[in-house]
Amino acid sequence: MAIKKLVRFDWAMKYILRNKANFDVLEAFLSNLLKEEITVLDILESESNREVENRKFNRVDLKCNDSKGRYIIIEIQNQRESDYLQRLLWGTSKAVVEGIDLGSRYSEVVKVISVSILYHTMRLDEKENTDFIYYGTTELFGVHTKKPLVLHETVNKDEEKSIVTSKNVFPEYYMIYAEKFQDVINEDIDEWVYFFKHGAIRDDFKSKGIKLAAKKLDYLMMPEGERKAYEDYLAYLGQELGILDSAKAEGKEEGIKEKAIEMAKISLDEGLDIKLISKITGLSISEIEELRKES
Repeated sequence: MAIKKLVRFDWAMKYILRNKANFDVLEAFLSNLLKEEITVLDILESESNREVENRKFNRVDLKCNDSKGRYIIIEIQNQRESDYLQRLLWGTSKAVVEGIDLGSRYSEVVKVISVSILYHTMRLDEKENTDFIYYGTTELFGVHTKKPLVLHETVNKDEEKSIVTSKNVFPEYYMIYAEKFQDVINEDIDEWVYFFKHGAIRDDFKSKGIKLAAKKLDYLMMPEGERKAYEDYLAYLGQELGILDSAKAEGKEEGIKEKAIEMAKISLDEGLDIKLISKITGLSISEIEELRKES
């Protein structure tokens, strides 16, 4: 089975897909994820989209129309920060505020959909969290009836009533953990997640737009200067991942040491011999003597 090497999606979001000529790749991905036709109208020029030196941070707000013709903002984030939930909340709040003109009615607040493509699983409970795509929104239900809150809204008496629910108004969140994907293709969006994870697509992929992505993000077709910049970026990521792995290893060692110290303190309280405590915990005799002095 042939596999075609492409540039990573996080790089593409920063340097290629912001070009209007390449919006069709974003449209194809979002349409597959949201399971409705999405048209990207523009990239919003705001503080959120300014070029920043930090290579880890890559966020773009897209002004879009959905299949019902509604104006929505889709925020895409590629990042590796451990505080991503807080950053998601900040990002959607920022998009809501920037999406409405000063003095406008609150009825003109736009729908915001946040799509995060995450390349790490830090702080993720590996036993409990086995999926690779998570979705959520704020939806209000009756405490006793368990039925969703439904409002009937009219702008003026001559217009028909429109049904409004909390789900229609509040932001929605999609979180895609590329590294959790097990490379099993069951539906169209899985082909895109495979691409996010491996920076490549297989020749048997057939979801809408995936071949288009293969054509526009072909690594071998990049000019020499762009390819060099991209290779520098990959080297940077490799260095960053090495630092993360070292930090994880150090964290595990610190955790083991803390448990050993705790066990030694309990053993001292029980009056056990220092040599025996050293053999049980792996701590040196001098370390255990210091603990005894502290207590």
